[in-house]
Amino acid sequence: VQLQASGGGLVQAGGSLRLSCAVSGRPINNLNMGWFRQAPGKEREFVVAIRWSGSVTAYTDSVKGRFTVSRENAKNTIYLQMNSLKPEDTAAYYCAADSRRSVAVYSARSYGDWGQGTLVTVSS
Repeated sequence: VQLQASGGGLVQAGGSLRLSCAVSGRPINNLNMGWFRQAPGKEREFVVAIRWSGSVTAYTDSVKGRFTVSRENAKNTIYLQMNSLKPEDTAAYYCAADSRRSVAVYSARSYGDWGQGTLVTVSS
């Protein structure tokens, strides 16, 4: 499975971005797909996942009500809509795929394939 993330950039606080993750090699409705992020000097953090069935996990607390994950099966792509961005959202954002469809969707260890990351910078 190959993943190509895009959509990052520089945005002012309060602005919005939509990240995309184009998947090839397997249909996304056969995969658990996760979004993670890693800020400078910090560990990688789970943001949200969308399971092969289409069900969405809980979002990490810091993004609840501001971020929304979705997918478009016809394009084999998942999205992360990010609104009301804050400087603390600054990070490299990664999409990841779990072809085994593990129960442990919140753990980075469950994901065997990763995109290259797309950088989001939120200025104050």
